[in-house]
Amino acid sequence: MKTQAIRIQQHGGPEVLELVEVDVGDPGPDEVRIRHHAIGLNFIDIYYRIGLYPAALPHGLGFEGAGVVDAVGANVKFLKEGDRVAYGQSPLGAYAGVRVMPPNMVVKLPAKISFDEAAAVMLKGLTVQYLFRQTYRLQGHETILFHAAAGGVGLIACQWARALGVKLIGTVSSPEKAALAKKHGAWATIDYTKENFVERVKELTKGEKVPVVYDGVGKDTWEGSLDCLQPRGLMVSFGNASGPVSGVSLGILAQKGSLFVTRPTLGTHVVPRSRLEASAEELFDLMIRGKIKVEIDQRYRLADAAQAHRDLASRKTTGSSVLTP
Repeated sequence: MKTQAIRIQQHGGPEVLELVEVDVGDPGPDEVRIRHHAIGLNFIDIYYRIGLYPAALPHGLGFEGAGVVDAVGANVKFLKEGDRVAYGQSPLGAYAGVRVMPPNMVVKLPAKISFDEAAAVMLKGLTVQYLFRQTYRLQGHETILFHAAAGGVGLIACQWARALGVKLIGTVSSPEKAALAKKHGAWATIDYTKENFVERVKELTKGEKVPVVYDGVGKDTWEGSLDCLQPRGLMVSFGNASGPVSGVSLGILAQKGSLFVTRPTLGTHVVPRSRLEASAEELFDLMIRGKIKVEIDQRYRLADAAQAHRDLASRKTTGSSVLTP
């Protein structure tokens, strides 16, 4: 069958995104074919578009989607044609109407969660799950620092922290984003365009600072984040929105209090499949109970993926964004 998909022939700006017609064959014995109803948009897509994260050209984009299974391989036993499904970690290529992919990355979608919600939440929600429940397992009494609290990952983090009883201090870039983060459960916000976030963290914690910092921003917040940590605190650097962290001296970690640092990724936290299913179940349960609500503030047609990338890169977006085939 034929379907529309986004492909890039070279790395570069949003203009390299091309909408093309591609052939999609039947799934192999260990594959599943999914007809997308919605596709997630994430900052990591930009990293692959510009070549920060390498992939052989030409290639597609996108890791996250939701839809209906329309064909399964002979060896696939846990999915069947007609199943509502979603995924948040896959081979590149979610920006498409139909795709074939490995089934081990796919989970069944509860009836109470829409395709749009699933496409908007899977990668970001599973990211918060591993950050809060695996990388540093929050117990419910901590005060933490989370950068970019009004973004797609950040708003889910605010809600998850509130559900756990954790006090989340979130950095934001405007009063509007501060209000949004507070609405979603942030205990306190810091507008880094007007305030020194290190000094504010010290004030908010009465000098104690925090045991863990979750930082998806990268080089712009790296040094300051280390100064927000308690002795033997953990710096979780999980993204590069402002550019990659480089030139790190291990001696700095000693000087600032025997600090720990990790650079985790979702892919290593959702294997084996049993861990993926458990993580998704925890996320879906919080959504069904109303503890996590997905804010889809932007919707784009697949043909408008370039504009979606421009908006995301310029930080014009809030909450989550989805593409529709």
